[in-house]
Amino acid sequence: MPPEMPARRRDRHGRGMRGPGVLPRVPGRPETPTGAQRFDDLVLSVVRDLEARWGDRLGLVEYAVEDAPQIPDDWTPGQVPLSSLIRGTGPRPTRIVLFRRPIEHRAEGRSELEAMVLTVLVEQVAELLGIDAEDVDPRYEG
Repeated sequence: MPPEMPARRRDRHGRGMRGPGVLPRVPGRPETPTGAQRFDDLVLSVVRDLEARWGDRLGLVEYAVEDAPQIPDDWTPGQVPLSSLIRGTGPRPTRIVLFRRPIEHRAEGRSELEAMVLTVLVEQVAELLGIDAEDVDPRYEG
């Protein structure tokens, strides 16, 4: 009688499972959120808190997330921006843009990522309002 064989984790070609482990309920859309979607949701939750507190003083502000900043050729190495504040003029709204990849790169885990997003947004709102970041949100730890 042959010895007991261990459970196979790969197919006969040496590959693992191919394709999704869970079939989506809506075809063409993944069942679980992607990393970018989770980051967007995190930013949105912090923005909601800040807008609830400071919306009347902020005026018209657009919040955006981009993967990475476009860095010019003459940029000095060593520092990559985490966000950008573009002040609006006339009918154009002010824009606060967070750069997802540099922020994620600096965070070790989910709690650090949440703290980093909060810090970046609070500092941009403080700059926009002309007040100290500590006054913008009590959770801010400079």
